[in-house]
Amino acid sequence: MTQSELILLNFTEIRRRSIKLWKGLPERYYDWKPDEKAMTAIEMVRHVLEADYGWNKIINNRGMADYQTPWKNRPFISVADELEFAQPHRNTFLESVRQFTDRELNETEIIHPGNGNKKILGNYLLRIGYHESVHAGQFLSYLRAMKINRPEIWD
Repeated sequence: MTQSELILLNFTEIRRRSIKLWKGLPERYYDWKPDEKAMTAIEMVRHVLEADYGWNKIINNRGMADYQTPWKNRPFISVADELEFAQPHRNTFLESVRQFTDRELNETEIIHPGNGNKKILGNYLLRIGYHESVHAGQFLSYLRAMKINRPEIWD
């Protein structure tokens, strides 16, 4: 298995588990948040899904100065709608990752636009997976605070 195949397997497993969590959110709780400064539950879903679009620009060394999200002014309808809208962007992101050679993953330097930190591409991709995993943990906490049964994500 190549490095990119392992990274893709990791991304796929993380997303599979995230989707299980998100689908466990009743619609009446979409706007729930633990405090005024936090994202609502549906905003967190969108944040994770929307990130694939930005990650793809970053890993392909496209500038972020003109960044325009495809989600701009898009209303929140449902988790299913968010997943459907995001799927083409997810596919594009995963296809980008699939194309990287082991050499590119080990030698290409990525500069994160938010903080200017430099990382090797393979390391950067693993951090992308960590980002979604952290939000999955936050989402589990949201469900617990809402007193909603949490989906089993460990199967």
